[in-house]
Amino acid sequence: MIQPRLRCSIDPTLEISFNRPSLSGDEVTNVRRVLEGDHLSGDGPFTAQCHVELERLTGAKKALLTTSCTHALEMAALLLDIRAGDEIILPSFTFVSTANAFVLRGARPIFVDIRPDTLNLDERLVESKITPKTRAIVAVHYAGVACEMEALVSIGERHHIAVVEDNAHGLFGKFRGRPLGSFGTFATLSFHETKNISCGEGGALLINDLSYLNRAEIIREKGTNRSLFFRGQVDKYGWVDVGSSYLPSEILSAVLSAQLKHHTILQMHRHRVWDRYSAELADWAGEAQVILPTIPYTCEHPAHLFYLLLPTLERRQAFIAHMKQAGIVTPFHYVPLHTSPMGQMLGSQAGDCPITENVSERLVRLPLFGSLTADEQGYVIERVKAFTV
Repeated sequence: MIQPRLRCSIDPTLEISFNRPSLSGDEVTNVRRVLEGDHLSGDGPFTAQCHVELERLTGAKKALLTTSCTHALEMAALLLDIRAGDEIILPSFTFVSTANAFVLRGARPIFVDIRPDTLNLDERLVESKITPKTRAIVAVHYAGVACEMEALVSIGERHHIAVVEDNAHGLFGKFRGRPLGSFGTFATLSFHETKNISCGEGGALLINDLSYLNRAEIIREKGTNRSLFFRGQVDKYGWVDVGSSYLPSEILSAVLSAQLKHHTILQMHRHRVWDRYSAELADWAGEAQVILPTIPYTCEHPAHLFYLLLPTLERRQAFIAHMKQAGIVTPFHYVPLHTSPMGQMLGSQAGDCPITENVSERLVRLPLFGSLTADEQGYVIERVKAFTV
């Protein structure tokens, strides 16, 4: 595997970034093939390869690459025919795209608090939030650790509500041995630079109910039946539905194809880093009253991120400053959506999700990427342990 040029070392005057993209070694070769060929736009041979591989890895019935996970979520909202006045249940502890995709269709997000262990949507609170207006439950697999999908799917079936998996963190994650992305009516993936498998910017919509497939292809192709035309199923194509331009270029698919081909070694390096953090920080965390990630026995995680939960906001901010002084970037994560200006405009308010608010103020993430060297990680661990909580 090609190691990117190191931009840092254990010299504390230089920076150890939070993320550094890892390459498999075939990206440049694949891109050259595309540039020397005659198909640069979407849905070329590399896109087709990615579709097949993602279906194999996730168990989804159909995968469609998109330009981002955000766009995949927007497609899910369009496919579910979300309209003004509908309600969507989702966690407040998530990226804004999870809500925006549905708000763009006129829906109101109904924020539910998270579990204190996995930081995922608390399935025990979901049913009480369901009303006749509820159209979907969005399960976000935080850090790639699975939500309680059996319970959420059961709730969805009982109330005839779709379940959508926001699996931006969770490619290669599993729940009770079953891949994440295979539970919901739809699931979405991210291939952003910070993700385990990346093409810089990109995503995918996973479809597990094939009755939606034809319309998904139309929405993805600007509302036209162009896909049918290219398969020879119609003699011309035209505008038949709403849609947008959700296809990534073949250049991005070429990069993604290389990453997917070598995903085993890329994942091996990430797990090496995650496992070392877990092992070497356990004693310090116990003494310092810092909480490390919880992985239930029902879950297999993809080593997407490693976080610490400090005792208070003040100690979290002090920790970030301490690490910054050592040249190490340790960002916090989501600001609760229900306390944001937009969330409050939509009817939410502080206090609605107390665990989310508490966790958001205490969480900090450590550098985690496949090309993090043993010396670099050793330095990060040394500086973490040097912090007095």
